[in-house]
Amino acid sequence: MSDATTHLLLPYIMAAQAQKHVTHNEALRILDGLVQLSVLDRDLTAPPASPTDGDRYIVASGATGDWAGWDLNVALWTDGAWLRLPPRSGWRAWVEDEGLLLVYDGTSWIGTTPDVLQNLALLGIGTTADASNPFSAKLNAALWTAKTVAEGGTGDLFYTMNKEAAGDDLGLTLQTSFVTKALVGLFGSDRFRLAVSADGSTFFDGLSVDNATGIVDQPRLPRFKAYTNYDNYVGVGTWTKIGLNNTDYNDQGAFDAANNHFVAPVDGTYLFGATLMYKVNASTTARMRGRLVLNGATEIRGSLGEISATHVSLATAIWLQTMVPLTAGDTVELQGYFRVADGYFAADHTSFWGCKIG
Repeated sequence: MSDATTHLLLPYIMAAQAQKHVTHNEALRILDGLVQLSVLDRDLTAPPASPTDGDRYIVASGATGDWAGWDLNVALWTDGAWLRLPPRSGWRAWVEDEGLLLVYDGTSWIGTTPDVLQNLALLGIGTTADASNPFSAKLNAALWTAKTVAEGGTGDLFYTMNKEAAGDDLGLTLQTSFVTKALVGLFGSDRFRLAVSADGSTFFDGLSVDNATGIVDQPRLPRFKAYTNYDNYVGVGTWTKIGLNNTDYNDQGAFDAANNHFVAPVDGTYLFGATLMYKVNASTTARMRGRLVLNGATEIRGSLGEISATHVSLATAIWLQTMVPLTAGDTVELQGYFRVADGYFAADHTSFWGCKIG
């Protein structure tokens, strides 16, 4: 018959044994040291100088002194002496200074947190993953950092996302209260897109890059070119708005043909230009001027031009160009002026154009 238990090696009280309490207390001492095993440290090779009764350690390899030959054993300080507790497969120990749970595999103590996770069906961090979102995380910050050369890496970091075919979608969905406000990626093609939405239903492309050419487009950029299809008569000495009643193009409807002016849809910096073509009325001695006007009243600095000479009808022209900061709702219009003699600004050759540049 064995004199100790199989797993914890607790000593039995034998038949007709004297001083049975000694054996009983020894078993209790071992049991107290092993149950709910929690050690202070696992990196020491020599006992600490001033242990406290009940202190426990996993002895590091290469142990010396009172721990010599106890490598990877549990050392328990009790009743003024060190007690050796040899581990067996399956023992678990909490390492207090590391906040780490270890298990003894028969050879060494290993962490219970696996260093390899493969083929998981669901993974939730701080929240519950489901079939629609098999990886889900609820947190306030996340970090991806490159493995350095010193650590055996390259120092680079690539985050790869892949879709099956060009017609599929691949991208990032940016939401507020789970309502999608922006999409970034390859949606329905391999063309890179940045799209935004106010309601999560209707989306507008703010940026598009052709993957075949690298050409960048801003599909929603306010831009226009307007022209007049009739001769605009202007008398002598009066600034007159030019009636630009047609557009070659008018993205976002920013040019108001009914009122013959551009309306800024958003705050920003805009570039404008215009061409004023002279057409004679009675005399070619007219002095021709043109300008761009903000909100129907203020001449935009740098937009004024004049030609003073004997003009050639349908050949003499003024070209204007300037840049101006606008607030949403501001208007810009083209005005013409004649000195000395009246005249016309010619149909189909008199135009006004502009676009947002910043």
